[in-house]
Amino acid sequence: MNQRGFATLEIILMVMVIGILASVAVPRFTAVTAKANTAKIQSDLSTLDTAISIYYMENGKYPDKISDLKDYVKDIDELKPPTGKAYVDGTETEITVTDYTLKEDTNTKEKRAALGDNFSGKFSVTKKKNS
Repeated sequence: MNQRGFATLEIILMVMVIGILASVAVPRFTAVTAKANTAKIQSDLSTLDTAISIYYMENGKYPDKISDLKDYVKDIDELKPPTGKAYVDGTETEITVTDYTLKEDTNTKEKRAALGDNFSGKFSVTKKKNS
């Protein structure tokens, strides 16, 4: 009989090569996802901070809650942080908070948008240097 096909050894070698390629590629993809989540959080917090500033200029006071900004941010009810990991001060961290909040920045005494206890400046791929 003249049958052609893959030998068992060829299939085992192919599976090993695919496994090696996957073990190299998967960590790269998770790092890219964390960077994308970080960028989304930075963008959302920046958008909310801008809306807070406009609200303050028009009303002479800071908003009490995020929903007060509905006239300044389109689809504010759908503005949610991503799930997964993000970079906080250069360290990959699991995102456990499900909503953005308003907090007073102790340095400037202004209300700002925050995710958990972190303002937009904390979300960065680059580690902060201790000064």
